[in-house]
Amino acid sequence: MSTKEITKTETITKEQVVKEHEIVLFNDDVNTFDHVIETLMLVCHHTSEQAEQCALLVHYKGQCTVKTGALKDLKPQCIALLTAGLSAEII
Repeated sequence: MSTKEITKTETITKEQVVKEHEIVLFNDDVNTFDHVIETLMLVCHHTSEQAEQCALLVHYKGQCTVKTGALKDLKPQCIALLTAGLSAEII
């Protein structure tokens, strides 16, 4: 009779955690709903429904996260929002 040896191998995988940043759009008394919606569609590639929802949230709540992602991807989008006269920042 033979004896079988069982070995257990444990593999540890390191997960690379990528921190997601957010562009937060803030309410103001200057820009119209149409301007905000059009800008979000152009700059953030929102659908008209997404842009409208964000505009309503900004209006009623004071702010809304309009985009998440890597900092290098969000910087040009945030600059474009600011250039269009909107109030936004990356957090």
